[in-house]
Amino acid sequence: MKRLFLVLACVGTLAGCAADNGKDSPPEAVAAAAYRAPGPPSLTLFTMVNNRTGSGGHSALLVNASQQVIFDPAGSFRDPRVVERGDVLYGITPTWLQTYKSAHARASYHVVSQNIEVTPAQAERALQLVMANGAVPGAYCTKSTTALLSSIPGFGQIHSTFYPTKLMAQFETLPGVSTTRYYEDDAGDVIDAVQAAQLQP
Repeated sequence: MKRLFLVLACVGTLAGCAADNGKDSPPEAVAAAAYRAPGPPSLTLFTMVNNRTGSGGHSALLVNASQQVIFDPAGSFRDPRVVERGDVLYGITPTWLQTYKSAHARASYHVVSQNIEVTPAQAERALQLVMANGAVPGAYCTKSTTALLSSIPGFGQIHSTFYPTKLMAQFETLPGVSTTRYYEDDAGDVIDAVQAAQLQP
């Protein structure tokens, strides 16, 4: 019991992994926001990594299926222009995708993106799972992401963990994964960055 408490206390400090205090968008807004991205079906794991310690601060999953969404469990990415329901961000156009990464990258953190092409069936299964999951409690971002990934055919080797960099290391072993890292040197937090974003309406 003491060990579980220590784990929860540790993951509770992760940057960007907090209780969801946002309001769900109505179903009609979700339907209207649907965006289908070009390119093959794919999954992209985002890991926010501390530039000083190398520890993980948050996990999220981009799903490119019949529509492109970000599963942002217990995330702090908030903007009135973004349609969100149950910790899923809808209408993820290239502009919003870049804004999401830019919002998390700052002097203290960078964003690791691990992309893997999947079959249409795998992508749709991932989309169904994230849409049905619902809001995630604070500090459970990686735990919930591993649970979803391991439920997708072909991803059964992903094991449960609370730690973003441990999930990142597991994802790296999947065949065909390509990895990029995104850095910025600004100060502030995720909310500051989103508010500062200059986006076309």
